[in-house]
Amino acid sequence: MDFGRTAQHRAKDLLDTGMEIGVMHDLAVGVHPNGADAWSLGDALARGVTVGAPSDQYNQLGQDWSQPPWRPDKLAESAYGPYREMLHNVLRDAGGLRVDHVIGLFRLWWIPEGLQAKDGTYVRYDHDAMIGILMLEAQRAGAVIVGEDLGTVEPWVRDYLRDRGIFGTSILWFERDQDGPIAPERYRELCLATVTTHDLPPTAGYLTGVHLDLRSSLNLLTRPIEEERAEDEAAREEVLQQLRDRGLLRDGAGIAEQVEALHRYLTWSPARLLGVSVSDLAQDRRIINQPGTDEEYPNWRVPLAGPHGRPVLLDELFSYRSARRLARTVSRRS
Repeated sequence: MDFGRTAQHRAKDLLDTGMEIGVMHDLAVGVHPNGADAWSLGDALARGVTVGAPSDQYNQLGQDWSQPPWRPDKLAESAYGPYREMLHNVLRDAGGLRVDHVIGLFRLWWIPEGLQAKDGTYVRYDHDAMIGILMLEAQRAGAVIVGEDLGTVEPWVRDYLRDRGIFGTSILWFERDQDGPIAPERYRELCLATVTTHDLPPTAGYLTGVHLDLRSSLNLLTRPIEEERAEDEAAREEVLQQLRDRGLLRDGAGIAEQVEALHRYLTWSPARLLGVSVSDLAQDRRIINQPGTDEEYPNWRVPLAGPHGRPVLLDELFSYRSARRLARTVSRRS
């Protein structure tokens, strides 16, 4: 049985209204350096270096993802064969594809072995070729492409991706300009908009600052935690005050009400796609993934749990009143 194709057909056909996109797969930045992929791809991957990200406000020491990058010269010599084959396989039974760190198709932060993440450098790729092949395979598959265009992004890159028909990613907490948080009506239309992301805690956890506690315990902060907390709380309060000013949130509202109001706020955006974290449906607060860590934190190994820490099975979510309420919230767009 072709499980991928079966899942895609069931997703689109068996629900009352169907899922217009169906299954959206996720394309990671790279592969495990000692895995079968790295072995089979041979010299198409660089050795002695890994990819990551430079220092930013969410990880002040930079990030090392421990994955070997594509070699741009070897990709060109092979007519991008390994890259094309990978995209063809992942899109074969998909209605959509989220490309993690899509700016890596333009430039990647290479970290030579033995150096810290902050000491890396950018290596550029032929983005016309990389994006062109991506969109060709998407056209053949009839799939939508969402690019995670977060982090350190050159401004023209988002325009380029939009012009090629690639959805961007808009995270409520990150949508700011020099005057503070921007109103949802000003969000991009061609984007997947969400309140949170897997690199942040679930919304209930973010509202209570659990990310700062974790980063402090792991020595990932470059400033005293008191300074970090004051700045973080001020930024969150700016957003919550906008909700109060627009009648979405009452004074003294609890965390659950704040989470619901934030998602309601998101529905006022013109974004073509809205997303809700499964952790938010369960009212979980614990961090799923802390960028820049490996064994220091159990990334991707934290079982889904409810607000009191009890593990929750996905099937149980259908009986959760909070999950149904949040789903109704984002389904009503006005």
